[in-house]
Amino acid sequence: MGKTYNEITDRLREFIEEQPIFFTATAPLAGDGTVNLSPKGLRGSLAVLDRHTVAYLDFAGSNAETVAHLRENGRITLMWCAFQGPPDIVRIHGTGEPVFRDDPRWSSLVAHFPGIDPEPHGLRAIIVVSAALIRDTCGYAVPFMTYDSDRDLHERRFAREDDESLDAYFRKKDDIATSIDGLPGLPLPLPALKR
Repeated sequence: MGKTYNEITDRLREFIEEQPIFFTATAPLAGDGTVNLSPKGLRGSLAVLDRHTVAYLDFAGSNAETVAHLRENGRITLMWCAFQGPPDIVRIHGTGEPVFRDDPRWSSLVAHFPGIDPEPHGLRAIIVVSAALIRDTCGYAVPFMTYDSDRDLHERRFAREDDESLDAYFRKKDDIATSIDGLPGLPLPLPALKR
């Protein structure tokens, strides 16, 4: 049976940090708006900042639905499933905020991801999530699957871009500056990547 937690315990932190993939879910306030569910991967792109806060790197290559929803209402749920080991599912329900490259907090936040070089991945934001409710449940029906490695395709694709060309890439794409539902998405022009 599931359990509710007041904080990210050491056991939950260890579980979260061991998973090679997690999922994010957001939605606009409009009842007929588009619910967004996204897989997130790349080892080292998620960090537990403290017992109530996690953050993950938001890279180029996807639309800006999560960013748009967070800018509008802040609601987000993160979920991790155990595909190996004990059958566990952990969810953090809370509020999130996209921190963009020109934010004064950028340098201190990006320091939580020492294993990731942000430049070749087109890092566009850091999503900071404050937990309001933390739960775990059984994952008895989640299949066993093995993790072989991260794909190198993302890094290879976006390593060709600099700030100027990345901004031009975003401007050509639908659902980056605004979401599918017309909400403000990624602010353009893209601020320069702070080093």
